[in-house]
Amino acid sequence: MSLKMPPQIVRLVLLTITIVVVYLVARSFLTPSSFGQYAWYRGDALEEIASRQPVFAGKKACDECHSEILIKMAKFEHKTISCETCHGVSKAHGDDPDVKLAKFTDNQCVRCHLSEPAKPKWMKQIEPKKHYVGQRCTECHLPHQPNEVP
Repeated sequence: MSLKMPPQIVRLVLLTITIVVVYLVARSFLTPSSFGQYAWYRGDALEEIASRQPVFAGKKACDECHSEILIKMAKFEHKTISCETCHGVSKAHGDDPDVKLAKFTDNQCVRCHLSEPAKPKWMKQIEPKKHYVGQRCTECHLPHQPNEVP
């Protein structure tokens, strides 16, 4: 007694086998040779990342010229954040003080202080559409000394 499969089942089996074979062939061509060297990571990625030129200066570079600001900040909530969080990438400015930093905008404040349920309750949060509409953050707050009034 011979077992005959319906033609739609045969087509589905052939299609499944074709998909698996195409996947395996594509994977062998598209997977980098160093993939898996460090678990699920590409081993060559470490060298590529290390070869990039740094763009951040760091707080120590800011301290060379702006130590008075860092001393003020050390007393307030913003002491734990980097200068570049608000002022942007600063390596070029650190290397050459004539290079101007990006213009400070209220978006930098809102980026951290926007009211969101996932943020901890101790972090001061605002709803920009309700919080002093039409005013700039710096009209009421000093970024380096957030609790002080200008």
